[in-house]
Amino acid sequence: MPLRLFNTLSGKIEDFRPLQDNQVRMYACGPTVYDYGHIGNFRTFIAVDILRRFLRQSGFKVRHIMNITDVDDKIIRNSAQAGVGVQQYTAKYERAFLEDAAALNIEQPELVRATEHVDEMAEFIARLVEKGFAYRTDDGSYYFRIAKFPAYGKLSKRDFAGMEDGARVDLDEYEKDNARDFALWKAPKPGEASWQSRIGPGRPGWHIECSVMSMHELGDSFDLHAGGEDLIFPHHENDIAQSESATGKPFAHFWFHARFLLVEGEKMSKSLGNFHTLRDLVLKGHKPSSIRYLLASVPYRNQLNFTDDGLQQAAASVERLRNFQSRLAMGNFPDGSNPDMARLASDTRDRITAALDDDLNTAQAQGAIFDMVRSANAAIDSGAMQKADASALRATLDQFDEIFGILKDDDPAKMQCVADWAKAEGREKEISPELIEILHSNALSDEQVNHKIDQMKAARAAKKFADSDAIRAELTAQGILIEQTKEGVRWRRK
Repeated sequence: MPLRLFNTLSGKIEDFRPLQDNQVRMYACGPTVYDYGHIGNFRTFIAVDILRRFLRQSGFKVRHIMNITDVDDKIIRNSAQAGVGVQQYTAKYERAFLEDAAALNIEQPELVRATEHVDEMAEFIARLVEKGFAYRTDDGSYYFRIAKFPAYGKLSKRDFAGMEDGARVDLDEYEKDNARDFALWKAPKPGEASWQSRIGPGRPGWHIECSVMSMHELGDSFDLHAGGEDLIFPHHENDIAQSESATGKPFAHFWFHARFLLVEGEKMSKSLGNFHTLRDLVLKGHKPSSIRYLLASVPYRNQLNFTDDGLQQAAASVERLRNFQSRLAMGNFPDGSNPDMARLASDTRDRITAALDDDLNTAQAQGAIFDMVRSANAAIDSGAMQKADASALRATLDQFDEIFGILKDDDPAKMQCVADWAKAEGREKEISPELIEILHSNALSDEQVNHKIDQMKAARAAKKFADSDAIRAELTAQGILIEQTKEGVRWRRK
């Protein structure tokens, strides 16, 4: 069964096939680095990461480009208020975004920055002017003439037939039904950053940036363009209009959009007190792996209600999978194979693949792996598990984690980075006891913990019970929980 994805452009689920053999060229709108990323942003980035991982697992070769928007209206405004240059202002937030993405185990795509392509943007605008799709105003700004592109609205499915020819909008972001000529290039204002170019001084508008950067890296037509649902109009609609007007070719063939989320049943808002960045949640003691699991638990086109209870359940789910992985790795199983277990591993792999082929149904894929865990644990408890079975089940678990990326324990250095940032920002009081305990439990590496457990077992075997108990107490004090099971000693971090 081929991968089937919902294509926003056609409004239906279609077979996904690249334009060239198995080479996938995809572009995803990245962050506008004017502030810290919030969990709604990261839901989209995780959905794109899962798509990228599954494409690769399915045998495609993937070239994934993501932009860093480091100049737009908000950045210009905020950097001026802060009294610093644009690059100095955005460097802080770009670094924070990349740190947060790494903590969430999001694979880093190839990055392109708007400020590195300003000359190409000016050339592109000049090309649109020559073709009659753009015009210059008296102040030196340039606008795209929407009336010259009859297909305007084909992505958002809006009818703009009655729009006023020549009416202009200067803001990068504007009302959903405000279809007006949009700014391609903005003439400089006193105190604002600007660039010299062949079309005069100024700076690019937000929409022109993605068109130029994506086509520069991937060609005039490429396979897939991704982003959050809030970008469909006006941003992606404008991308299509200006790109296809310049080239006369289809821009992106598939459009992949992830829905934003609710928080405790309401739209996320600072005024409601339910606005969360990743760093806010880590300071409260939530692990990035739990956050990633929760954000991936509902298929990307469905509304996700992000709740504290959901986070707790996600943490328990991740812990259950890690315990199962440890049980398979450390169990002392007899040689041989149980056909039922071999079939369970194979059927689960097929179910995961089928679920993800079905428009990335992450919920069904997670359900399949937990059905396997339930059946396999029962087999272990009854003595029906054999050595070859454990290997097959571990391979299935690995296949699942190639996509979901939550089995490896959270990197303590990345969580410590958040604690250090809080201290530097004067937010030290927000570091929760739960985060302190997690950092404390990660003071020892996995290798060091395993070495001490070997020492503990050796001391017990030599009947040096006081030494064995002392090592156990030392590990407990470091936040390492030790369990004695019939398969042997297992451990986990708090």
